[in-house]
Amino acid sequence: MAEDDAALMERLAALEAEVKADADAQRSRKEAALSKLRESRAAQQAEKAEHAAREQALVKRKSTTRVADDDDDDGSSSDLGGALELASKANRVHKELAKTPGQGEKSWVKSGLASLVLGPFGWLYAGSFREAIPASVAWLAFATLASKILPSVLLMPIMFVVMPLSAIAGVVYAMQFNRNGKRQRLWGKDKGGKGKDLPGKDKKRLSP
Repeated sequence: MAEDDAALMERLAALEAEVKADADAQRSRKEAALSKLRESRAAQQAEKAEHAAREQALVKRKSTTRVADDDDDDGSSSDLGGALELASKANRVHKELAKTPGQGEKSWVKSGLASLVLGPFGWLYAGSFREAIPASVAWLAFATLASKILPSVLLMPIMFVVMPLSAIAGVVYAMQFNRNGKRQRLWGKDKGGKGKDLPGKDKKRLSP
């Protein structure tokens, strides 16, 4: 009996050891599975965070590009508006130059040629007397003095620069006359902003 009890006790101890070993093994497997699950979840969260960061960067880049495109569109619109305005002004000037002067109007061709040949004296045809008369006197004094002091070699280049400018002024004088129906100043304005050149009867007598 004592031997049977001892053998039984040994079997129970062995079974208990086997059960304990199985429990330890199961615990180890469970811990390993939990550890693998945590690692998998951590990897998924890291991947999600990286994906969100990429999407945010892409949205920011698109927003910046859109703003830059809008600025370019505004600049293009502004440039286009300026070009259209300039073209409109050029077309209006072209029509005025192509139009045949009517009754009481000044010919820009005559005004330009007279101003080219005679200098400021040609401005008297259509320009403001307040500018044309002093300029003519100054031009006569300059021409007289220059002919005595400056050699013709130096005088000719000056004439090639001044006379075309005088012709341009003559053309502008004629265009302004036709627009406003009276002589207009190119430099400065008359007091009161009415653009009068000569007071009262003198202006009526001199103006066509």
